[in-house]
Amino acid sequence: MRLRIYLISFLSLSVFLIPDIVNGQDKYEMTVAQDGTGDFIKIQEAIDASKAFPDQRVIIHVRNGVYREKVVVPSCNNRLSIIGESVEKTIITYDDYFNKINRGRNSTFFTYSMLVEADDFYAENLTIENSAGPVGQGVALHVTGDRCAFNNCRILGNQDTLYTGGLNSRQYFKDCYIEGTTDFIFGAATVFFDNCRICSKANSFITAASTPDGRTFGYVFMNCRLISKEGVQKVFLGRPWRDYAKVVFLKCELGAHIVPEGWSNWQGTSRDKTAYFAEFENYGPGADYSHRAEWSHQIKKEQAAIYTIVKILSSDLSDKTPADKWITGKN
Repeated sequence: MRLRIYLISFLSLSVFLIPDIVNGQDKYEMTVAQDGTGDFIKIQEAIDASKAFPDQRVIIHVRNGVYREKVVVPSCNNRLSIIGESVEKTIITYDDYFNKINRGRNSTFFTYSMLVEADDFYAENLTIENSAGPVGQGVALHVTGDRCAFNNCRILGNQDTLYTGGLNSRQYFKDCYIEGTTDFIFGAATVFFDNCRICSKANSFITAASTPDGRTFGYVFMNCRLISKEGVQKVFLGRPWRDYAKVVFLKCELGAHIVPEGWSNWQGTSRDKTAYFAEFENYGPGADYSHRAEWSHQIKKEQAAIYTIVKILSSDLSDKTPADKWITGKN
């Protein structure tokens, strides 16, 4: 009899200890606030508490504050949104860099302040920063998931600021500000940059694409504005990090810091033979193409017609999830 009472008491207590398992009460909306008024104090705590492979989108609201943490969104936390209170004051920051990590030749890829491995990730009103300074490679945002979108975000760093990884990754950046020094937008993903500001902080290269062979698209910049810090006056649109790199700038404003050649080959290689670097209807003092690298392209209107969000972000892959759904975080 006594054993039966103990067993009943234990089972009753378990209902309260593990409500998510017993009652199926999963939270799909949470708040992070450093002052303790939310559900969590740290962003990573909220991610870790999110349901894996959820049947609907999980939304994490982050109130203003400087969150000094290395944030990781693992592949099991797909369909996750992180929404900041304001882009200027909701800041994720860390200061790892190549020599500090000291993990050998691939140390760059461990320097991130934020790593997104999950598919269908959406971010809005966030500043993602690598605060190490000009001390070598230091990634702010590292994305390998597919169908990842960033709206009204600032991505700040120096060398290698934004790593768009993932051989089969499609990414979308809308109304974002991205800054850096050397190769500060680099990787293999298919990426559409829509109405973004791209700021060069030093005389160097903006992009270093490594588009896989056979891909129709690599980096596409549409209606973007290329600007620079004071004193910067010799910047290339890009150079091919690997063979078959693809980068296209369409209807973008190019500042005077963009050099007349526009593009550069990777020194000591013949990657210019397979790279596809092109422009269409760019304007501004850096858009004069009369002295562009002879292996680059100025495309015509009928060629430019293929560069749409739907075609770029639904192409090449078997998954045809409508782009108008995932780029807004509504899927």
